[in-house]
Amino acid sequence: MADPGSLRWRLLWNLAVLLVVLMLASGLSAYWNGREAADTAYDRTLLASARTIAAGLSQRDGTLSADVPYVALDTFAYDSAGRIYYQVNDINKQLISGYENLPGPPPGTLRTDAYPALASFYNGRYLGQNVRVVSLLRPVSEPNMNGMAEIRVAETEEARVAMARSLMADTLLRLGMLGVGALLMVWLTVSAALRPLELLRTAVEQRRPDDLRPLPLVEVQQELWPLLRALNHFTERLREQFERQAQFIADAAHELRTPLAALKARVELGLRSPEPPVWHSTLESAAQGADRLTHLANQLLSLARVENGARAIAEGGAQVLDLSQLARELGMAMAPLAHARGVALALEADEPVWLRGEPTLLNELLSNLVDNALAHTPSGGNVILRVTAPAVLEVEDDGPGIPMAERERVFERFYRSNTQASGTGLGLAIVGEICRAHLAEISLHDGQSGGLKVRVSFVVAEPQALS
Repeated sequence: MADPGSLRWRLLWNLAVLLVVLMLASGLSAYWNGREAADTAYDRTLLASARTIAAGLSQRDGTLSADVPYVALDTFAYDSAGRIYYQVNDINKQLISGYENLPGPPPGTLRTDAYPALASFYNGRYLGQNVRVVSLLRPVSEPNMNGMAEIRVAETEEARVAMARSLMADTLLRLGMLGVGALLMVWLTVSAALRPLELLRTAVEQRRPDDLRPLPLVEVQQELWPLLRALNHFTERLREQFERQAQFIADAAHELRTPLAALKARVELGLRSPEPPVWHSTLESAAQGADRLTHLANQLLSLARVENGARAIAEGGAQVLDLSQLARELGMAMAPLAHARGVALALEADEPVWLRGEPTLLNELLSNLVDNALAHTPSGGNVILRVTAPAVLEVEDDGPGIPMAERERVFERFYRSNTQASGTGLGLAIVGEICRAHLAEISLHDGQSGGLKVRVSFVVAEPQALS
């Protein structure tokens, strides 16, 4: 069975249906055109026979007589597939020769303009058959007789129908041969057009799973170039994504290996000492190292959540959120930590600021920015969390700031500036990923007190999204 999803078979099926419809329409048109041509040809013969009979009319002793010559019916007797009937009526409508009860012209039948004769053509029924009849009027002008004699000649319609059917069959035969040739030509053309796709399919199937090189630029039709370019572009993006993941895994392994090795060395060193104070000091160092490892692991997990959240936003999972409300909730959650470090945490968010985003990612962004500011602000300093219209978030601190030359690199994973040597190098990288997922712009500026001011400009939610 043909594959219903095959482009070749679907095209051929649609074309075949169209050709069948065209053949039926052409066949009907050929039949009616053939019938019209047959009527024209046979009507001329009917009229010629009626004229021959009319030529044989004569008057004698006030009586009209008809001498019907054999030639008047000769054509029908030998060339027609049907039967021929005739009738001659005098000026008083009395039958003087021929068949009785031959149907007369229906009321309102007009005389023909196609021939110079007083003739009318019409259809009727005679002896249970459909007949075509011509009624010819012949003037009779004699001293004792003056009026119109009528000659009727009728023919059954078999010959006309046979001629029309012959024309229709010939038309259908020609169209059928043309249709079969067209389908064969389309089959060959489509097969030739799909051959480059077969080459691409073969090239893809023969590749190794880790081979993400661009597809070969085989000779394809112009309509297939956008598809080929899109596939190569997608393959390139996929390759870059895999490279980033591989680099991230390598960097994460390196970042985890060093503190784990240091932690293990401290523990082993403490175990060699018989003094309890050394054990206590070793445990404190191990606890601090474990905290740093826990923080690093949490940030690695946060980075993975950012990638999942970015995918959710791309698939339409964003929500309409009030950035001011998110900032107030985070400020209240971070207030105890700021107080413990002796830093004043201030919030400036007087009015609602609406945007479309993923709440978990936005909370992660706020948490990383505020935590980074608190970590680099000395005791007695200030951290300001500010939300302004139309959709701008700012976090400003009194810390040492970041040198201008390093501000572009701090968003790279595991990069630490000179002023952030104690961090994991993932905080601002996570913030940058979240900003990209929300199509937001992030920039670093000098604070009013010489510290760092981070500004994030979001896309404002459309008014209809708020209703």
